[in-house]
Amino acid sequence: MKNAPEIRRPRLLVTRPMEDAEPLVRRLDGLGFACSVEPMLSLVWLDGPDPDLADVQALLFTSANGVRAYTRRTTRRDRPVYAVGDATAAAARAAGFATVESASGDVYALAGLVRARLDPKHGTLLHVAGSKVAGDLAGLLGGAGFTLHRSVLYDAVPADRLSEGTAAIFRTSDLDGVLFFSPRTALSFVRLLAEAGLVDQCRTVDAFCLSPAVAEAARAYGDQGVTPWRSVRVASRPEQDALLDLLPPARG
Repeated sequence: MKNAPEIRRPRLLVTRPMEDAEPLVRRLDGLGFACSVEPMLSLVWLDGPDPDLADVQALLFTSANGVRAYTRRTTRRDRPVYAVGDATAAAARAAGFATVESASGDVYALAGLVRARLDPKHGTLLHVAGSKVAGDLAGLLGGAGFTLHRSVLYDAVPADRLSEGTAAIFRTSDLDGVLFFSPRTALSFVRLLAEAGLVDQCRTVDAFCLSPAVAEAARAYGDQGVTPWRSVRVASRPEQDALLDLLPPARG
């Protein structure tokens, strides 16, 4: 009796830093997808003293990487945490913080949550972040009377070329979709794809984007061009679960 032919699993490309990509790949594998990883950013943890929490009433985290960077510097978990989204909040709880709230959105949602929960008279806010941030959190909160300090505890170094493995799956059309989580990484990916001469191979690939701003970056190609993705799909809210909801059912 002949063996039944193996059913091809849809292949997705994850562009997150390796620290975030690994748990996501495990989840996608469980959903029936084959995955490749092409980090657009590599994280560098910065050394230095413990963050000064003397007048800080709460910590603000806009990524799980901020949580990781903070926990590398200090063992203190005695301030409430306000996180931009559910994944960041989960990382803070796993790190040992007892009081954690999620804005389940973007920096605008986070600013709204902080304004609703906190009083600027009770102390400053500490935003633990990387060297580059998206959105003006300090401006959004400063108008409501809050003083926010940003503590840079890590750097995100952009990739300078595509790996040969990723180039190969584009050349052989063995890719169904790419997952993008930030405008910065989407722009970087499209630039590197163009430098490798592979932009036309996007015609058979879907771009799954966390937000409209990420989708705009994924479409951009040079000064006036548009990246010819088969489709560009945008999550209903800027959360990983909403992004995964865009994926078609996987076979196998």
